Amino acid sequence: MDEKIYNVNINKTAKKDIRGIVKFISKNNPINALNILKRIQDRIDSLYRFPERGGYVQELLEFNIKDYRQLTESPWRIIYKIDGNIVNVIMVIDSRRNTQDILVEKLLGINEIGPDVV
Repeated sequence: MDEKIYNVNINKTAKKDIRGIVKFISKNNPINALNILKRIQDRIDSLYRFPERGGYVQELLEFNIKDYRQLTESPWRIIYKIDGNIVNVIMVIDSRRNTQDILVEKLLGINEIGPDVV
C-alpha cells in the first residue's frame, strides 16, 4: 500500500512564533535555544507523514471547529491545517499561556496561509 506524502508549509505567523521562542530562550541559554529549535523543527518536519495523527484543537472544538489539528512538542503546541496534500503550520504557541485567547487573536488575523518555508 502506498503511503500518502504531504507537503509541509510554515506560514509567516508560525515562523514569527518560532523566532520569538528561540530569541526568548537564547537570552539565558543559547545552546538550549538551538536544541529547542531543532525539536520544534523536527516535529513540524514529521508532518509530511500521517498529519491526521494530531488531535483537534480542544479550544476550537467548543465552537465545533475541526479544521485545525495540533502536535505538541512540550510545552509548545504546533497548530496546523490540512488542505488536500498540503499541511499548513499556522502557529506555534506556549501551552502554559491562555491559549484560547491566543488562538482567537491569531486565527482572526490570518487571511491567507501561504507556502512559506523556514
